[in-house]
Amino acid sequence: QMADPFLYNTGERSHYGCLGHEVQIDYLKAYVCRPSFSTDKAVIMVHDVFGWQFPDIRYIVDLIAGHGYITICPDFFKGTKPWTSTDHWADFPDWLKNHDPMKVDKEADVVLKYLKEQCGAKKIGIVGFSWGGMAVHHLMLKNPQLAAGVSLYGRIVRDSEERYHLLNPTFFIFGEKDHTISLDQIFLLEDKLKQYCKVPYKIKVYPGQVHGFAQLKPEDMKPDDKPYIEEARRDMIDWIKMFV
Repeated sequence: QMADPFLYNTGERSHYGCLGHEVQIDYLKAYVCRPSFSTDKAVIMVHDVFGWQFPDIRYIVDLIAGHGYITICPDFFKGTKPWTSTDHWADFPDWLKNHDPMKVDKEADVVLKYLKEQCGAKKIGIVGFSWGGMAVHHLMLKNPQLAAGVSLYGRIVRDSEERYHLLNPTFFIFGEKDHTISLDQIFLLEDKLKQYCKVPYKIKVYPGQVHGFAQLKPEDMKPDDKPYIEEARRDMIDWIKMFV
């Protein structure tokens, strides 16, 4: 039985006035935010279990767009109900069976096509949080169109050699106090990447941080955590700027 990873309270979310707008792409709804100038660089955001409408995720979409990227968060749950903070943790494994973070290839292709054909994007990166972090790890092994990836606290699953042959530069961000991901797992990931990975990668663990730390909005941050949250975001943006 997995412990509930969502230590931060998602119920009391302050309303966030988004800067972007919603679009329909093929069979997917998506939230998109563009920078104030035209660019041929884009970032796909993969949301966590709370889905594409969750304010914290949209806040990060807007943040990345502010750095000069067309940023898009499609509904990877394809219109099905996201997990909510009032759902019962015992039901999570069943919910996850129908929301597999490794089954996102088709959606990624639909969004890549849209970004290239409708938005003129030539270089595209991807960022994902938690459930989305797992999806990013998967896609960076499978989809060569993604120039770079940032996986934030995606649970590390299935130890097999295929998990380490990343196609393009990938950055893994973890919180030291994330009780869904042990430091042992992180050290193992590092070991295996050293062995098998042929492209640049980076793993960084942020002191004292719990699962979900990096997407908190400013008003939800605790003062002690704020420097680490801001550092993680800067690191995330720097990685994207380096490779996308």
